[in-house]
Amino acid sequence: MKGYVVRKGNQFYAVIYEGRDPVTGRERRRWYPAGPHREDADALAAQLASERMSDPGTRRSSLTLGVYLTQRWLPSKQVALRPSTWASYRNNIELHIVPAIGRVPLRHLRPDHIERLYANLLADGNTVRPGGLDGKTVLEIHMVLRRALTDAQRRGMILTNPAAIAHAPKRRPLASAIPRAWNARQRRTFLDLSAGHRLHSALWVSANTGMRRGELLGLRWGDIELDTARMSVSRALVSVGYEVHESRGKTRTSRRCIDLDQRTIEVLRQWRRRRREEDPPDPVANDAYVFATIDGRPIHPHLMSDAFKKLVKRSGLPRIRLP
Repeated sequence: MKGYVVRKGNQFYAVIYEGRDPVTGRERRRWYPAGPHREDADALAAQLASERMSDPGTRRSSLTLGVYLTQRWLPSKQVALRPSTWASYRNNIELHIVPAIGRVPLRHLRPDHIERLYANLLADGNTVRPGGLDGKTVLEIHMVLRRALTDAQRRGMILTNPAAIAHAPKRRPLASAIPRAWNARQRRTFLDLSAGHRLHSALWVSANTGMRRGELLGLRWGDIELDTARMSVSRALVSVGYEVHESRGKTRTSRRCIDLDQRTIEVLRQWRRRRREEDPPDPVANDAYVFATIDGRPIHPHLMSDAFKKLVKRSGLPRIRLP
C-alpha cells in the first residue's frame, strides 16, 4: 500500500492508496487528518502504509484467480451463454485452470503463469488417459481464460490482461484426409437393415437430408409441411451433463429450410401414423417432438448414437460417425 501527504488549508492529511474498486474500477484512497505540521503527516503516512502492508488480513484478502473464475465470472455468464457453452467453460475451468493456477492472486497473475499452464496441459494435461491435451483443446482453454480476464480488466480488477500477452497454441489447419462416408449402395444396405428399428425413420431422414443428430431429435411436427415437402430446421437437442437441453441454431446454416423427396415424405407419413397408434390422443401436435419415446418424451442424443453404433456393427459396414 502506498501513502502520501496532501495539504488542504492549514491541515495536512495522510492519504493511503487502497487499489481499485472491483466493481466501478475507480481508484480508492483513504484520508487521515494529521494536523497542521507536515512532518507529522509524513510520519503518519509512512506508519499507516507500513501497517497495511504487514497486516496478514490485508495480504490474504487478495482475490485469487480460482475464486474470481468460479464464484464471480462463471455465475455471471450462466444466463448469457447457452447451457452447452457454459458447461464447457465450467469444465475447462474446474479441470484444467483452477488446479494449476487457481491460487495465484488475480492481480499477481503474469503471462508466464499462463504459458506454463499451456505447456503442462500439452505435455500431461489429459484427465482421461495418459498424455497431454491436443492443441485445439488448449486453445479453447486459452479463449475462456482470455475472455474472463478481459472482463476483469474492464471492471478495473486488473490493469492488463496477461492472457492477451501470453503465447497460446496456434490454430492448425485440419488434416487433408478424406472424411469417411458410405457410398449409395452401403447407405441402402444400412437403411434396409434398420427398417425394423424404432429409429429407422430418424436415420432415414438423416441419410437423405444431411441433418445432424441434435437437429433431428429437436424437430417438432410443426416444423414439417408434408403437403409441400418442406422442413424447417431451427433448433437442436444437446446433452449437458447428460441432461437434455433445447438449443437454438447459432448461424444461418443451422437455421434453414430443406426440400424433402417423396420417399422421405412417405417414411414420415408412416411414422406419423405409428405415433398416433402409440400415444393417443394427439402425439403429433405441432409442438410434439417428431422422433420421441412412446410416451412423447424427447430421445436422448446419446441413445441415438448408441443405437447407430450397434446397427453399424451388425451390418458389417465400415464404421462412420453419426453426424
